[in-house]
Amino acid sequence: MTEDRREATPRRAAVAAWIGSALEYYDFFIYGAAAALIFSKVFFDASDPATATLQSLASFGVAYAARPVGALILGHIGDRFGRRRIMVFTLVLMGVATFLIGCLPTREQIGGLAPVLLVVLRVLQGLSAAGEQASANSMTLEHAPEGRRGYFTSFTLNGTQFGQILATLVFIPVAALPEDQLLSWGWRVPFWCSVIVAVAGYLIRRHLSETPAFQAQVADGSVPKMPLAELFRTHWIDVLRVIGAALIATVSTIFTVWALNYATSDEIGLDRSVMLWVGVLANVVALGAIPLWARLSDRIGRRPVFLIGAIGSPIMIFAYLASINSGNYPLIFLVGCVCFGVVYSASNGIWPALYGEMFTTRVRLSGMAIGTQIGFAVAGFAVASAAGIMTDDGWLGLQGWVGVGIFTAVLCAISVISVLTAKETYQIPTADLGRKDAAVGV
Repeated sequence: MTEDRREATPRRAAVAAWIGSALEYYDFFIYGAAAALIFSKVFFDASDPATATLQSLASFGVAYAARPVGALILGHIGDRFGRRRIMVFTLVLMGVATFLIGCLPTREQIGGLAPVLLVVLRVLQGLSAAGEQASANSMTLEHAPEGRRGYFTSFTLNGTQFGQILATLVFIPVAALPEDQLLSWGWRVPFWCSVIVAVAGYLIRRHLSETPAFQAQVADGSVPKMPLAELFRTHWIDVLRVIGAALIATVSTIFTVWALNYATSDEIGLDRSVMLWVGVLANVVALGAIPLWARLSDRIGRRPVFLIGAIGSPIMIFAYLASINSGNYPLIFLVGCVCFGVVYSASNGIWPALYGEMFTTRVRLSGMAIGTQIGFAVAGFAVASAAGIMTDDGWLGLQGWVGVGIFTAVLCAISVISVLTAKETYQIPTADLGRKDAAVGV
């Protein structure tokens, strides 16, 4: 391979991960906006608004419950047959499932079958998302030059944030439609646009080359026949660490879904379009912050950067929810951008490198997929749990947004403890990652 091609391949892998993740998570996040603003009125019994809202937010979490199952299946395939196949499959599956959600008849049209079909398609979204980030992260990490793995793997999460921006921008004009148009056809448009994903996913990723690390395993016949068995035999502690660390994603689901629903509820009454713009600007800030945090992790290590986000995020969630409760729009924008765009990005931008470097090439994709998706499943249902905290009974006697903030902080504390027990890996050569006797490179 020529020098120019060696230099271009990591960039090509990073760009493919960025674009694919942006398209994939555009689909995934438009469901979150719809669950917060629309689905309680379209697919669930609107005569009981509180229960309908809870059911709608729970349907958002269903995809997270499906993700561990998808991780088991797609993780095995990715470690057995390669990263590229999973990267193409996940995008196509997500695009088709999301398009079909936009075609569903409502509860008024077919009754109780409507929410059942909605949940089925949401499960397919979850199965797709289970393999997307793990395969893209494995691809970029194994292509990345030594000493720059944090930066290159951050492209996956940067793409995820852009997908969230795109999803929110599409929903802003939709949310501004008159109520009758919004509930009849307007909400469907963002879902129909996802048909582009199925086509773009194939075109973007079909020519991407497999990673050198995986090709080396194929060449010497060392690809594991049962990656999951090897994973749980040799790396079960690392899987548990990733599960605990991945609970930091609760900050994302609370910020993007629950806080949006809370802010636009009758109790607070903030404008839907304005609150959607908060999410857009916070994610724009994250687009700049993520690669900067990632570069810092290549200099000082993964753990200190992750811990900045894991400790700072629950503090900022309290501030963000308090700003919503105040109704002060400038304060909401400022605190939202600092919370989600800057502080949370410290953890969010470098976890692909932190988690991926815990495993060997033989089990990297399955280890990351299973660990993250179990943790993300808890984060997904945290939205419904937060809605339950807001009921009269509260959580541990803590009612209102304060209880939600403490609930988020408890899950973030588990992330902190999990990462404190992990080994620092940023200076270990790629070929030695995951080995218990690995030495720091020069």
